[in-house]
Amino acid sequence: MLDIKFVRENPDIVKENIKKKFQDQKLPLVDEVITLDKQARELQQEADELRAKKNSIAKQIGALMAQGKKEEAEEVKKEVAKNSARLAELEKLEPEVRAALTEKMMVIPNIIDDSVPIGKDDSENVELERFGEPVVPDFEVPYHTDIMEK
Repeated sequence: MLDIKFVRENPDIVKENIKKKFQDQKLPLVDEVITLDKQARELQQEADELRAKKNSIAKQIGALMAQGKKEEAEEVKKEVAKNSARLAELEKLEPEVRAALTEKMMVIPNIIDDSVPIGKDDSENVELERFGEPVVPDFEVPYHTDIMEK
């Protein structure tokens, strides 16, 4: 699987690689992955900001209670409750977005090495080295599922 940072920074290279593999149906995945990645990072950032705000407000509530300002503390508690509800939404949504992102990332093919010749199928493969001659057994080789069932 490719690194999300690489896909984010080099979408054209990833798309060109998909074209070299003759898998054009996977081209839209690159844009979808970039969109999901942006959404996941925004969700995480918002959740982190809400957590930080919640912590600072908790200190503020403690200070108000110590000063005997219960009414003001109750108002601030309402804001904490609102932030907590939004944070719960984000904490539920973020893993779903990350899972969708990972699922799509796993379908995008790895980058072909520059030394690999491009061909439509394995008939266009280039043989670089050969060690000995292929052995042809003098008996019928059973199919792998037949071996497994026995």
